[in-house]
Amino acid sequence: VSVITPAYNSQNFIEDTIDSVLNQTYSHWEMIIIDDFSNDDTIEIIKKYIANDDRIKLIKLKYNHGAAITRNYGIESARGQFHAFLDSDDCWNSEKLAKQVKYMKRNEYIFTYTSYERIDERGKSVLECGPSGSSKIS
Repeated sequence: VSVITPAYNSQNFIEDTIDSVLNQTYSHWEMIIIDDFSNDDTIEIIKKYIANDDRIKLIKLKYNHGAAITRNYGIESARGQFHAFLDSDDCWNSEKLAKQVKYMKRNEYIFTYTSYERIDERGKSVLECGPSGSSKIS
């Protein structure tokens, strides 16, 4: 699995994001982090992880492109059978890749997606209003 992570000024969240990939029970992955010309400590944090795990790779862009183009750079570099997108301020449950890869192989799917839980910066679930005004957790 090629985990594609665009990053821009992500110093406050990138460690949790990378840790959530490192903690996967499925270990056959590469993580490609594409830095979209950050001007904070994002790159320095990523380099610390790269020094300890060669599955993590960094592509540094020379100017800001935006998330969509940045993801495309990751896709071009990906070598995995499957591609998974993980934003630099998101985290995965430790069994996410194992369950999803097993599901995809068992059903011969080439594309799947999963649900998600929105959380705030403190890790608490965010309660939102649905389209009809009813409350729901998304």
